[in-house]
Amino acid sequence: MAGFLVKRILQAVFVVLVVTLLVAWAIRLSGDPAIMLTQGAGSFTEQDLQNIRKALGLDQPFTVQYLQFITGVVTGDFGKSFFGGTSVGSLIAHALPLTLLLALTSLALAVAMSIPLGIHAAVNRGKAADTGIRILSLVGLSFPNFWLAIMMVLTFSITLGWLPPSGAEEPANIVMPALTMGVILTATNVRLVRTSMLETLSAQYIMVARSKGLKERVVLYKHALRNCAIPLITYIGLQFGGLIGGIVVIERVFNWPGMGSLAFDAVAARDYPVLQGVITVLALLIVAANLLVDIVYGLVDPRIRTE
Repeated sequence: MAGFLVKRILQAVFVVLVVTLLVAWAIRLSGDPAIMLTQGAGSFTEQDLQNIRKALGLDQPFTVQYLQFITGVVTGDFGKSFFGGTSVGSLIAHALPLTLLLALTSLALAVAMSIPLGIHAAVNRGKAADTGIRILSLVGLSFPNFWLAIMMVLTFSITLGWLPPSGAEEPANIVMPALTMGVILTATNVRLVRTSMLETLSAQYIMVARSKGLKERVVLYKHALRNCAIPLITYIGLQFGGLIGGIVVIERVFNWPGMGSLAFDAVAARDYPVLQGVITVLALLIVAANLLVDIVYGLVDPRIRTE
């Protein structure tokens, strides 16, 4: 197991380095922050722009800038924002818990809804319940997340007045963004759980378990579902990465002050340190989620870690 973990951790470190290198290179193609800083402040000479670049450290070669950034990440120093000099670490420390709260709540809702629905559809294959669940999942897959978010605001905030439309000041603020993302994730998970359960329920050991007189709930949730765990764990791990990537749109619609909103503002302002810091932390989260999935693989199925 130790060798299995070391191998996965080294792979994760390599992926993070590649991602940060590509990000550091790509965001420098978006424009010159020195010009952004001088907009609306009168006329500036080229010498003034060069002085600003020197003050920001942008006059140094790319490799030097990247090595300084990586060294700072290792020590926990992500630098300072070009606008106001605020510590990037403090901005991330404020936004990251809100993003994690939204992402994990959405994922928990999706798992809680999709497993019972998928099992119910598999047990009632070909019946009205199965057909209804499959139609609903197809409809859910057809919804763009921004459209569903806007419809929820129109319905539950403007029309009914049940929930606040934006912000993160009270617990009720998380209901609509988490439900928006949870519904779309559920639509995919239901189909996966149903397909996996159909394959498992036809296995001989399920027939033996039922012949022993075990309760149907025990057969489904203890025996059948456990053997469907690998594909489900895989997809949940992948969903977390997609969730982090798609959370930008949801956070903007609901004005949720998380990492997505922070990244969006940094892109608009060409604030390199903030954008690099946000993307690096998000990349670390995604890599950590995939690493956790690999570890769970080894715990669930010993054959994987042996190989």
